[in-house]
Amino acid sequence: MTVVGLGGLLNDAAAALAVDGQIVAAVEQKKIARHTSPGALPVEAIQETLRLGKRKGQEIDIVALARPFAAGPDSMLTLRVRQLFPQARFLVVDHHIAHAKSAVFSSTAAPEGTTVLTLDRAGDLRCAARFRWQNGALQLERESYFPDSVGDLYGRTTEFLGYRAKADEHKVQWLSTSGDERFVGLFESILSYQADHWPQLDRSFLDQDRLDLGGFSSKFYGGLGLADGESPAPALHAHIAAGLQLALERCVAAMAGEGSHLRLAGGVAFNALLVRSLETSGRWQSVVVQAAAGNAGTALGAALYASSNPQPIQSLALGPEYSTAEIKQVVENCKLSPKLLGSVDELLRETLLELEENRIVAWMQGPMEFGPRALGRRSILANPHDPYATENLNSFIKHRESFRKFAASVPAEAASTYFEFGENAKYLASVAEVRPEWRPLFASALLGEKHIRLHLVEKEENPLFHRLLTTAAERNGLPVLYNTSFNLFGDALVATPRDAVRSFYSSGIDTLVAGQYLLRK
Repeated sequence: MTVVGLGGLLNDAAAALAVDGQIVAAVEQKKIARHTSPGALPVEAIQETLRLGKRKGQEIDIVALARPFAAGPDSMLTLRVRQLFPQARFLVVDHHIAHAKSAVFSSTAAPEGTTVLTLDRAGDLRCAARFRWQNGALQLERESYFPDSVGDLYGRTTEFLGYRAKADEHKVQWLSTSGDERFVGLFESILSYQADHWPQLDRSFLDQDRLDLGGFSSKFYGGLGLADGESPAPALHAHIAAGLQLALERCVAAMAGEGSHLRLAGGVAFNALLVRSLETSGRWQSVVVQAAAGNAGTALGAALYASSNPQPIQSLALGPEYSTAEIKQVVENCKLSPKLLGSVDELLRETLLELEENRIVAWMQGPMEFGPRALGRRSILANPHDPYATENLNSFIKHRESFRKFAASVPAEAASTYFEFGENAKYLASVAEVRPEWRPLFASALLGEKHIRLHLVEKEENPLFHRLLTTAAERNGLPVLYNTSFNLFGDALVATPRDAVRSFYSSGIDTLVAGQYLLRK
């Protein structure tokens, strides 16, 4: 059976292909086409997914669309689907069911009786749902509808702090690590939750006539100690973010309840601090988050939902990769003179020489990853020993705020020497604690006093990047490199060699290693 799953069509569209229940390819439209049109079919992503899976449109058995999927009449979109997949049966999948199904089959199949919690801003009107995975089916236990949405409150506060709602919530998350608990009570009052009921946002803290800065009322400003409409001083921003973050963590813990196993998906599950709080709460034996938790991830869930024998998603390396000849053609067309690295040993040696000289290295190797995080295939790398790594990465390359830290990538088998972590560190979906003796070395990457974004690299899942890290340890004793996503100025992660070259020459990156070619400025 071959199934195409389509998700995120109104925001962050993606396509996924499942063959006999196994996801074999998945591509986001904004990465492969460098644009997205809300409500339109992600044609380029569909075509690339079919190419990777060596399938044609007429060979697809089922097309599963995760709601919501059309800004205009649904019939127009379904006609377009029929043109692309003339033999396929058409299946519509509820938004939160798609989220939940992707979580059930994330990394490993969920054990019987697993609690599955999905959280986002609005989804398809429903903004939260809790399921029980029982007898091969998702059994709905509780649900919540917009506007009683933890995601919406997070978005409103993001806008209040001067960022973009539905885009910059991650900035508020990282900002929160330098704040205190003075405003936790205020946000808990807004969420208005108890152990026996889910959040019901107290609308007295909101003003429907205010259309900007989150739409908060004078009551909210008063809770912050501000006059109505007064902008908070910059010194308050981190404390406001911390109050929101801690209230979110406590609220979600109450929504999840207690049990043996917990699975998470939905846009709110991108919050790595939230995931870590659940991992360390003592309420659960295991907590697993679907790493591509947002709207694009519903394409995975829809494909798995429509498959008769769904299999776990064991890697997010589901996109295109490019041959030496394809990379050579691009660099030659750009009139560049790259260095050809004739062997893997030379590739590793030259890359580490660049890093040891404290150069910033863009690394493009293997299949493009699905989801927003760089997992060692589309990454910008830096040397942890470089005292200026933070400044160079944040100020001169990524042009972003200093409180947004980069991750530490480390081989999974070596990680416990330096860090205390949970299982979601494999996909950068959680944070870790740095062991006290290593905090001075990793000081520039710390979130607060002791936490760090951690990326566990498994040899079987990403052998080349794993070998780069182990070779670094052989050279200098430290199997750790700093890692941030290979993208610039809010763009999607680079997909093609041309994207990589363009971003390289538009930034302060010193070196590009793409396949077997090395480019140096």
